[in-house]
Amino acid sequence: MHYAKGKTAKARARERCIEWSNLLLPHPKLIWSDTFIAFVTGCIKLGDIRPGESVYRILAVKFFSLTGNTPDEDMIPAPHNPDTYYEGDDPTMMPHPCRELEKVLCNGAFFFSPQFDLTRSIQTRQELLTFRSHLDEQEREELDSGGLLVHIIQGYVGCQSFKTATTQGQMSVISRLSSKRAGTRYNTRGIDDNGNVANFVETETVISNREWCFSYTQIRGSVPVFWEQQGLQLASHKIQLSRGAEATKPAVRRHFEELIQKYKDVHILDLLGTKDQGEVTLSQEYKSQVEDLGPLLKHVHTTKFDYHSQVKGGNYDQLQGLLNHVRGDCERYGYFYHDLISNTIVQTQRGVFRTNCLDCLDRTNVIQSNLSKEAVESLFHSLVPQGSRIGALMSMHSELWANNGDLLSKIYTGTGALKSEVTRSGKMSFASMLGDATKSLNRFVINNFQDKDRQEVIDILLGKMAHQSPVAIHDPVHDSIASEMSARMGEYSQKVQIDVFVGSYNLNGKLPSGESLDDWLHFDKDVPEPDMYVIGFQEIVKLTARQIAVTDENKRLIWEHEIENTINRRGGSRYVQLRSVQLVGAALMIYVKELNAPYIRNVECAIKKTGLKGMAGNKGAVAIRMDYYETSLCLVTSHLASGQENLQERNDDFHTIDGGIAFARGRNIMSHEVDMENDQIRALVSQGNYFEIFRCDQLKRSIDYGEAFYGYKEGIIAFAPTYRYDIGTDNYDTSEKYRAPAWTDRILYRGRGIYQTSYERAEFRTSDHRPVMSMFVLELTMLDSEAKGKMEEALYRKSSSKPISNGALKYKKDSGQELEGLLVSSERSRDISGLGYDRVSQSTGKWR
Repeated sequence: MHYAKGKTAKARARERCIEWSNLLLPHPKLIWSDTFIAFVTGCIKLGDIRPGESVYRILAVKFFSLTGNTPDEDMIPAPHNPDTYYEGDDPTMMPHPCRELEKVLCNGAFFFSPQFDLTRSIQTRQELLTFRSHLDEQEREELDSGGLLVHIIQGYVGCQSFKTATTQGQMSVISRLSSKRAGTRYNTRGIDDNGNVANFVETETVISNREWCFSYTQIRGSVPVFWEQQGLQLASHKIQLSRGAEATKPAVRRHFEELIQKYKDVHILDLLGTKDQGEVTLSQEYKSQVEDLGPLLKHVHTTKFDYHSQVKGGNYDQLQGLLNHVRGDCERYGYFYHDLISNTIVQTQRGVFRTNCLDCLDRTNVIQSNLSKEAVESLFHSLVPQGSRIGALMSMHSELWANNGDLLSKIYTGTGALKSEVTRSGKMSFASMLGDATKSLNRFVINNFQDKDRQEVIDILLGKMAHQSPVAIHDPVHDSIASEMSARMGEYSQKVQIDVFVGSYNLNGKLPSGESLDDWLHFDKDVPEPDMYVIGFQEIVKLTARQIAVTDENKRLIWEHEIENTINRRGGSRYVQLRSVQLVGAALMIYVKELNAPYIRNVECAIKKTGLKGMAGNKGAVAIRMDYYETSLCLVTSHLASGQENLQERNDDFHTIDGGIAFARGRNIMSHEVDMENDQIRALVSQGNYFEIFRCDQLKRSIDYGEAFYGYKEGIIAFAPTYRYDIGTDNYDTSEKYRAPAWTDRILYRGRGIYQTSYERAEFRTSDHRPVMSMFVLELTMLDSEAKGKMEEALYRKSSSKPISNGALKYKKDSGQELEGLLVSSERSRDISGLGYDRVSQSTGKWR
């Protein structure tokens, strides 16, 4: 870009902001495989954080295609599809594929500065972009003058000028919402495996004039454990802990290690209540996880404050008790103070308060505004004479914090904050209580019925959808090094093996009967300690109308307890629950060795109902996916339509599940009777002639004919049909229905690098089914991150070339190469050569 002579520096800065603040991303829809650039076409200046550091709010954005033929108009020609209807009068036209992204960017919650990095607090400003860090000073200036790499934040920025008897300046409140786990209220809760939490916001109060600059930073974020809220949320909070306590520890540790590295000390202010059972459960788990932080505890302090109980009846004076309690750490942490005249940093902030309630909005904002107020008052008491009036300044402070709470709440819930009147004036009026009731009702509608679409747009904006590819600045040196690193992968990786037990059991609604589960869970004497247990149940509850409407989880919890006791009874490696999920009768549970839990990330679950045309969960599937190092695994347990005559319905159920199981960010997964007369089947079973029966198996034929389960494989069945028995006996069905024996319980798999080493059934009499089990060996690649980093660093040092600084854009498509890696114990390494099986997703469940 060339600037015309005669333009003022201010005009050039504004032109740069409007024309070159941009965002690059490919559109998620497959028919739109373009790469787009977004220009800020409208903005408004909010003020100056410090002299010469202006902040702008984005008002208008326009997307343009860089790689395709997508028109730039708001409405563009629609591809012909008779099943698709687009809004508007003209069916041949459709909205621009980036219109929803434009709406998000123009919602008033995005800000930028052309002069400084707004993503960082004043105390921690530093280099952010890897590409820019490779350039020398002159190249950085050339890059910055084009305005290509301008940082954008979502959150809040408020600026107001003030004047006291002794000074005048600018007061600002800046809130930066983390993009690492961004999302909407019920779709993004708790922590992820990288230690990132939902609704994590760093808020900074800045006061400056031409002589000095003051900064005080706080953080808020969702309770850092794995939890979620499913179903309609109306009165009480239906909170579910979605991962076992032991498997949660690595993520919690990562979270606090990062906080301690950045802020030194962390003081937790937990505002959750003591009466709502959901909040009680969450608070207790939080407390337990923090207590297990070990050596990190010397940097972590906790204060429990039941906000609702303390301020009940409008008794907001009780907040002063909390402030008095934490005043010691307030004084010890201090604040950041920069003497601009001598350019000397007089003091830095040495710790941070981490405040949370359930949503980290209303209660949290009230407490944070009071902590900020204390810090500001401490500053002015040291600067101005005793008795000086700063009431107007503190009113300005309260107004900024109330506006901050409103905007952060709109981002996360769709409405303004509750209790904002308390932030503004320190009390609640009757009118404000009515206003809060209206906001609560609006939140219910938005969060339960509209947030799923909002979440998808956020994920697209951040490039987190599975089908999106990254857009990067073209760096020839980096590309050359990346190519060499890929070619030399063997130098920083190794082949490892992991043993996986997979079991499936239709319980017919029965509880444990006292039969030992050892013969099922420890059936393979060659593998006494598998690295992972994958257990799928069907009909864990009776499939009654009441259970379908409101599922009872108690039976699942009882079976979980029985399984955990069995696999941990032998001593040796300790197993912890990674995830457990239930859809009426179908349940899936995964247990891993405790020492392996830190290497498993991005664990997600999904369900798909197939009963009553997808409306009921009496039939359907439950799936869990995860990343074990660089390897993605997906495990599914399903319960399909029953009956010998319902083959087509079962095949249809498969296609519904295969195409309908959807995880976050666009990820997905890639029972049968015997066609033979009943008496003939029974006669062949008595002879042990399973091969002749298996030739007529419906599932086998469906796979062979490509009608369902294409791409899946199954080991050789060398055991008797598993269904249907008279309960408590070894006799096949003698009831009036006289059902034909069948292999209704099956284990299938699909992919590369997976080897099935055994496939058997267990002789339990608790149910009318017999459980089946199989052992797999996964051969994977484990990366050595430290060795990889050293090699990459050495290659950069070796390179004598400098990265170019012309700002060329390159759309980097995925290479298609899959990096694999799981941790296994080095107890043994079995010879699996010659087993002609492939790998990646394992399916367990009831197959008829």
